[in-house]
Amino acid sequence: MTEKSPIPKDPDADIHDDGDEPAFEWMKPAPKSAAADARPARAADGARDSSTKRVPEEGKPGAGPAPRAAAGEAVRPPAERPAAGQQPESRADRKAAEAAEAGPEPSLFAEPLPTSALQVRPPEAEVERRNHEREQAANAKPLAPRIFQVLLAVFYPVVLLVLAIRAVASPLFLWVEYYRPGFPGDGYGFNADDRMTYGSYALDYLSNWSGPRYLGELVNQNGEKLFKEGEVAHMADVKTVMLSAFGAGALMIIIGIIAMIYLRKRSTGGIRRGLFAGSIVTLVLILGLGTLAALGWQQFFTDFHHIFFANGTWTFALDDTLIRLFPGQYWMDSGIAIGALVFITALLTLIFTWPTRRRRGLSPKNQAVAEDSVGTDPEALTEAGAPEK
Repeated sequence: MTEKSPIPKDPDADIHDDGDEPAFEWMKPAPKSAAADARPARAADGARDSSTKRVPEEGKPGAGPAPRAAAGEAVRPPAERPAAGQQPESRADRKAAEAAEAGPEPSLFAEPLPTSALQVRPPEAEVERRNHEREQAANAKPLAPRIFQVLLAVFYPVVLLVLAIRAVASPLFLWVEYYRPGFPGDGYGFNADDRMTYGSYALDYLSNWSGPRYLGELVNQNGEKLFKEGEVAHMADVKTVMLSAFGAGALMIIIGIIAMIYLRKRSTGGIRRGLFAGSIVTLVLILGLGTLAALGWQQFFTDFHHIFFANGTWTFALDDTLIRLFPGQYWMDSGIAIGALVFITALLTLIFTWPTRRRRGLSPKNQAVAEDSVGTDPEALTEAGAPEK
């Protein structure tokens, strides 16, 4: 018999019984749970002769003729087929059994059970601590409104002082000083008109962008230079201080406007609280500085110049033009005017921002809700934003 010759038919053997069944026992894949136990069995099955045919026992009821194998194959008798609970015979059954053993595949987007986090409850102290932190976070106010309120309170006195200085350093105040009764005259020949003309040049130089030549090239009626080099240098130093103060004040005004716009949208009553605190700070500062100036004006004036100017650059003779135009009485009146302007403005701000019941951060809508809730439920007043009593 050759390899190409057909296999003789045998009515007792069906070679097409299970085409997917492996020819040998050791070729069957063992279950995962019994992989270690199947290794000795596979070795024993591999040692068997593939040409050996198993002969069924005769004489037992139900035993038929022994099945015959094809060339190079061995046929298992029905007694050796796996029983219930063992590995299934067909490939489809084996795959179904493996899938049943492996269990359902976990979903990639499976959500945990709602009670999975409640299986282990933390200690009572930890629960109380978390509840306390949660309440604090709920009751905490945003940080940005507080920052803008502090900026308003800090910038307000500085802005008021800069604006008051700019109002005093003007030709209008100079005219009031020169023509008011009791103002000391010039003993070296300047009348009120000369003072007004030359003093206006000096004040204009402090606020414009001209160089020292603006004052250095001025001459009097005799053709002589009006200001000496030391006077021009001191006025240049004063101009630097003045322009720096004006620039800082302008920057603070811009930041203050931005803060007011933000507080108007995000914090009810935030502008009022910021200006109220700023007015208190301004009043305290102006009262303190005013007390020092009243106790010793000359010492206060000297200490002020020591802060901004070098020694020896701001002292002049009585016949110098700066002293003739701006005597000591002028600086004393200027200090009083600046202090009065700042004090009055801060006092008015304090009055108009005083935290009355009507001004405690209530919008018209909340005010109407609060008025409707009066006498009904105290908790409703709190929820509606009613002011504290």
